[in-house]
Amino acid sequence: MSINRRQFLSLCLKGGVSAAALTSLQLQALTGSVNAIELGDYKALVCVFLYGGNDSLNMLVPLEGEQRSLYEQSRQNLAVSAPIALNSATNFAGGVGLHPSLAPIKTVFDSSNLAFVGGLGTLLAPTTLDDYKNKTVTIPKHLFSHNDQQASWMYGREKQSLNSGWGARLLERLEQQDQFAANISLDGTNLWQTGNQTKAFALNKSGISKINAFSDYKPRMEHVTTIMNRIMSNTVHPLSSAYADSFKSAINNTQAMNNALETAPALITSFSDTSLSEQLAAVAKTISVQSKLSTQRQVFFVSMGGFDTHDNQLDTHPALLSTLAQGLSEFDSAMKELDMADKVTAFTMSDFGRTLTSNGDGTDHGWAGNQIVMGGAVKGGNIYGELLTQHLDGPQDTSGGRLIPSVANEQYFATLAQWFGVPSSELVDIFPNLSNFDHTTLDFFV
Repeated sequence: MSINRRQFLSLCLKGGVSAAALTSLQLQALTGSVNAIELGDYKALVCVFLYGGNDSLNMLVPLEGEQRSLYEQSRQNLAVSAPIALNSATNFAGGVGLHPSLAPIKTVFDSSNLAFVGGLGTLLAPTTLDDYKNKTVTIPKHLFSHNDQQASWMYGREKQSLNSGWGARLLERLEQQDQFAANISLDGTNLWQTGNQTKAFALNKSGISKINAFSDYKPRMEHVTTIMNRIMSNTVHPLSSAYADSFKSAINNTQAMNNALETAPALITSFSDTSLSEQLAAVAKTISVQSKLSTQRQVFFVSMGGFDTHDNQLDTHPALLSTLAQGLSEFDSAMKELDMADKVTAFTMSDFGRTLTSNGDGTDHGWAGNQIVMGGAVKGGNIYGELLTQHLDGPQDTSGGRLIPSVANEQYFATLAQWFGVPSSELVDIFPNLSNFDHTTLDFFV
């Protein structure tokens, strides 16, 4: 009888196994032999969340011919001029141009360390325009709502009564939830890293974490320490005990992190002074000392805001893309310097894409978009998924240039999860809607 850990727990709760089988399974569980996953080498995922809904279709644009004409007619005053030609491993009609503000990542793309995934969005099942109009398949709820779509991308499925982020679920499935350094956020609490058994350890951009009460002023620190020790040693009530344990753990974890970071090597790679680059610099610093933190898997969360470009898009969006590209390029350089590029994969997520049509000064909330995935294990220099035709009133336009995705974001997530070490047999359990698609994963890893 061969079942996995989750099935084992479910059967136990439901009384679905005999006493003899249960005894056998309990013994297997105690010895770690119920479908135990061998993790092997260290790996890390770095989520770069672009809050507001990035106009990611404008990151990759056609260069010439009919595709270019359709693009310019649809995009009007927001059409990207002078795009940088990309030599993609896959040929596309009209050729592919990169937004000029993304120039810093072109060398990463050319070195095969970076790829784009096109036509991505929240989908519950493959959906055509007829399906959308006639409601012959279930359409995701609240498609153009910031909060709901951010939640869908972070949960890896639509919001339900009980939720956990898919970053947290990966750690729990790989039984890394007890390692505090496995789950690190540079942007506070977020849904992606919040699970049933794990939550993010908050690290600030300086790369040092502190508990505010324990300041550098020695008399105050000694006074607070004395009081807290007295409180924690006299806890009787279960809630008080739980709080005391949590507080002790926070102190110990913070000290362990700070001790490890003090040994971090100085990097030759220089990071810019933008918020994103500073966050990625802290991630790089933490990865450089991962061997001292006793964890085989890590997930990191960093973010940028400002992508809700309803107005002033011609000025705002290029600046945002430039900041994003610079930060990613610097992080790629740092990973290569640390000889960790093959072990670390960074990827973008955002609320949704945006409309093809201009509202006169910007774009409104859309659906499908493009995302970036970067790392030494990525089969870079290519575009995966589908590079959607930017055709207003075309075969994928629901209205106003809101394009239907051709690839579900769960397929994107599942590909990252599989590289991270989750067995393919477990992917549908983590991302339930995968069962509605012919392919559960994409092909952007070596």
